[in-house]
Amino acid sequence: MRFEKIMSLVRLNIKGISYSQTQNGAYALILNEVDGDRKLPIVIGAFEAQSIAIALEKEISPPRPLTHDLFKNFADRFEIVVKQVIIHKLVDGVFYSSLICERDKIEEIIDARTSDAIALALRFQAPIFTYKNILDKAGIYLKVNPKKEEEESTEDSILMDEMVAKELEPESPKENLRSKTLDELQKMLDDAVAKEDYEKAAHIRDEISKRE
Repeated sequence: MRFEKIMSLVRLNIKGISYSQTQNGAYALILNEVDGDRKLPIVIGAFEAQSIAIALEKEISPPRPLTHDLFKNFADRFEIVVKQVIIHKLVDGVFYSSLICERDKIEEIIDARTSDAIALALRFQAPIFTYKNILDKAGIYLKVNPKKEEEESTEDSILMDEMVAKELEPESPKENLRSKTLDELQKMLDDAVAKEDYEKAAHIRDEISKRE
């Protein structure tokens, strides 16, 4: 099976993840048009944001497999490959996606939440696509037009525009990491990973990287 209108597909990459200051527990996954400047922000949950962040952070490995890691291990065992992810529909602000999978040269299309699909795309190193009309529609809906300052922008437009601007700007860590030695930081990093506190681990890793 194959999707129609292949020529209208636009490839996306992951620009970053931002925490929503207005929607408690929500994050914005920022996808960027590969051959253009448009961005496609998608609101996702905390668990999916963590799973995507871990896949992006090559230096941090969870002590136990997360759900998406388990799916990857299962697929590898049965020789199933996720070839690509397509965000194929946008209805009432909700994005719908499909996994294009292959086993024994037989291709199948599996419906998936967009956040899950992207978490798996990272683990399979599969490309992410959307249709041009979806990118046009979402870009128009989410973009704040500076030439029309008198027009009221929607709350979502303002929120997403702020998230795009902040991208991956981290919050200040709760502890003063600058006063710690490298050995202490490494122990703290190991402890954070063991406790699956990946947000703290990322801050510690950044502090270690600054000193090396």
